[in-house]
Amino acid sequence: MRISLPKPFTFEGGKRAVLLLHGFTGNSSDVRMLGRFLEKKGYTCYAPHYKGHGVPPEELVHTGPKDWWQDVLNGYEFLKNKGHEEIAVAGLSLGGVFSLKLGYTVPIKGIITMCAPMYIKSEEVMYQGVLEYAREFKKREGKTEEQIELEMNEFAKTPMQTLRALQEQIADVRDHVDLIYAPTFVVQARHDNMINTDSANIIYNNIESVQKQIKWFEDSGHVITLDKEKEQLHEDVYAFLETLEWND
Repeated sequence: MRISLPKPFTFEGGKRAVLLLHGFTGNSSDVRMLGRFLEKKGYTCYAPHYKGHGVPPEELVHTGPKDWWQDVLNGYEFLKNKGHEEIAVAGLSLGGVFSLKLGYTVPIKGIITMCAPMYIKSEEVMYQGVLEYAREFKKREGKTEEQIELEMNEFAKTPMQTLRALQEQIADVRDHVDLIYAPTFVVQARHDNMINTDSANIIYNNIESVQKQIKWFEDSGHVITLDKEKEQLHEDVYAFLETLEWND
């Protein structure tokens, strides 16, 4: 059975633009429902894929945060080239980390971070996540357990050399969040088992933004965009975007 792989999307909603960023081992489907919701509210949304994401996991291990950050910058330029002068950014997990980095790298109208990590996991724990992702991907392809085991044994022979660079990227952003002055909305799921939830407090307390808010979602897990409070999240993200002083 061939699975249809998710693709980057552009939803044309209006002059105001939002760059939507997925997480590590995620893809555009993580933020697709949010994009559709915002499109109906008059926002143009673009969600790129990072290199090695949304494709067979054998491609992921040969990529790293430098590649992914370049994809984020390319996404920003994509919206600029489409004529959008003002761009907000909303990111999930690693996408939230990149959203913060954008906030002190290029002009950003507003920032929404969702379950963004500021604490570093060990390389071993991170690699376990990569292995789980690879196994799940192969299951969705409809492969037999026997075939999956064969492929996973091969896959495990190719370590992901860029996990340390990913740790360094997160630490570097944490060290620079005090350079952020753009309006920021920090979203954190209470039942997030993937990251240390105190990350949300670190972001909120250290950014220099005059306009900032934080909200805890009491019944959600790490992939908050797909969890049981997603409709409330959509409304809250929209409400935040509406507080920004757009020039239109």
